[in-house]
Amino acid sequence: SSDLFPSHDIKGRVLTSVKVDKEIFEEYKVACVKYKFNFQKLADRAMHLYLTDEDFRRKLNGHKL
Repeated sequence: SSDLFPSHDIKGRVLTSVKVDKEIFEEYKVACVKYKFNFQKLADRAMHLYLTDEDFRRKLNGHKL
């Protein structure tokens, strides 16, 4: 595999990294434990909704932090 592309594991997953806002992530970690909803689930579901739900995509595109 080329160094230009993320590596894939045997389950069809891609390893990637992102930098996120520190304060928001700290709040998310607490909510993650409270609701038993990990970052992997969030990322997978958010990407799926972004690709399949036009209202969700518009909402994210218009959201400012």
